[in-house]
Amino acid sequence: MTTHPELARRTESEVYSQPEIWQRVVDAASGLSAGLPAAGADVLAVGCGTSYYILDSYARRRQQLGQGRTRAAIATELDDQDDYDAVVLLSRSGTTTDLVRLAAELSPRTTVIAITGTPGSPITRVTHQQVHLDFADERSVVQTRYATSALTLLRASIGDQVAHLPEQARAALAEPLVADPADYDHLVFLGTGWTRALAEEAALKCREAARLWTESYAALEYRHGPIACAGPRSLVWALSPLPDDVVRAVEATGATLRIARDDPQAELVRVHRLAVAYARHRGLECDTPEHLSRSVVVE
Repeated sequence: MTTHPELARRTESEVYSQPEIWQRVVDAASGLSAGLPAAGADVLAVGCGTSYYILDSYARRRQQLGQGRTRAAIATELDDQDDYDAVVLLSRSGTTTDLVRLAAELSPRTTVIAITGTPGSPITRVTHQQVHLDFADERSVVQTRYATSALTLLRASIGDQVAHLPEQARAALAEPLVADPADYDHLVFLGTGWTRALAEEAALKCREAARLWTESYAALEYRHGPIACAGPRSLVWALSPLPDDVVRAVEATGATLRIARDDPQAELVRVHRLAVAYARHRGLECDTPEHLSRSVVVE
């Protein structure tokens, strides 16, 4: 296997910093969470790309824990005219045009809260409240630690258990890679409930960093057609437990099956490591991938 260590130094450094950054979020969660919606509030969460997947995980987990009605939406696809007590926006750069425009539209009629890694950015000027995670910001185009740090905070704000996350992330970074990039050219991620969006995020990371053929599905939807593409060169990776019939069906294709045992968020760290390894194996620059930018800004 040919590797190119120089092609992913920044991204890899940010991936490996996650336990430390998550711990900072855990330690400061009570203060940082004060600006986020309280239990019982009706909440709309809006993002783009990775931010949307993180917020969709938050929305589903918030409802699952009985914290209140919560819906996630892509900024450009919002068609909801319902009233909400608060709107939460997630933007690492604070410059994403779709989110800044939407914040300006929504702020006259409801409380709009921005979680951002960039104080003083445009999104802070069109929202009522801001939660700053500048210590989690990153230089790479491909989001890793900022997104997972935001998820740590969002989970803490709804009473989810997060104290164990830094240690599980350390374990994920210390063990061997889940797979050798030479062995698979097709990755499928499965999730259910709040982990379904994490499966989407996992697939996105591998596409962004390494241009891989990746797919993501709700676990029980996988047998309704997509499994037809599975074979010996496929790695099927479930971020939550699978029913026995799905396990048998995947194994029958000849694909390799991995089922996460740790917290799904910690499992995402393993995905980050594999995405970097694939980029190196394929000789790709994953710190600044071709065709991608840190923020999508439209003039």
